[in-house]
Amino acid sequence: MTQVLRLDHRYHDLEDHDRGFVFDLATLDRRRMLKLLGLGGIGAGLFTVVGCSPSAPSTPGASATARATDGSSATASAAAAASDDGTCEIIPEETAGPFPGDGSNGPDVLAQTGVVRKDIRSSFGSSTTVAEGIPLAISLAIQDGTDCAPLGGAAVYVWHCDRGGNYSMYSDAAADENYLRGVQAASDDGVVTFDSIFPAAYPGRWPHIHFEVYPSLETATDERNKIATSQIALPQDACEAVYGTTGYEQSVQTMSSLSLATDNVFADDGGVRQLGTITGDISNGYLVSLTVPVNG
Repeated sequence: MTQVLRLDHRYHDLEDHDRGFVFDLATLDRRRMLKLLGLGGIGAGLFTVVGCSPSAPSTPGASATARATDGSSATASAAAAASDDGTCEIIPEETAGPFPGDGSNGPDVLAQTGVVRKDIRSSFGSSTTVAEGIPLAISLAIQDGTDCAPLGGAAVYVWHCDRGGNYSMYSDAAADENYLRGVQAASDDGVVTFDSIFPAAYPGRWPHIHFEVYPSLETATDERNKIATSQIALPQDACEAVYGTTGYEQSVQTMSSLSLATDNVFADDGGVRQLGTITGDISNGYLVSLTVPVNG
């Protein structure tokens, strides 16, 4: 039995829980093997990268995904973020929060076969549950903060809550799931895109998406190798539109008491450098993009 910290927004308790995920040594990919051998930071070139992914569920909101795939919105915002002297403002460093799932406080999804994937809506391993909600494509343009150059090959781990405000691997309602978590390597233009769903608003936090940036896919097996931890703030207009749809009812009341100015993460500057650019609509799904300069 593995000791796992299970948390929801009302209870914090420590208990033993068999997560039921598949850890058969015969099917381990390079990421899992590097973790076991302690080679997360130096294993490049030792094995062949294999990105395992479950069968993707049907993809509503394909137009939003298509816009994200070409990276046009993210790269455009990246160009706009660069100053005249070719330097970029490093993305603010933020807390990973109590539900990172990166091994820093219990559960570790980074070591699991199947975490490298574009579509993060479903769980993988012993569960294939698909998180329901309005489709949201997440596009991040990773840059070297010294000269605004794209950091092709950098790896990004993203995670966020479901439409009920639950975090997989932690919240009681989703403790046996690992959906809405995934890792990908950025393309040569520094852009990485995930297919997900719009997260809920829960008490105390403005709607947001967490992410960690790593130098490479090989180093993204251990949270100690990360070079940035931050969050995307979601624009209010889109939040209010989504929260008017079925399944998001609890977020309507929650949003009435939230603001970027009072959020415990974004309050220092109103999230000005972490507020995503969003396009799309309820019928076709949304795309949120953000430029992420880091100390590469």
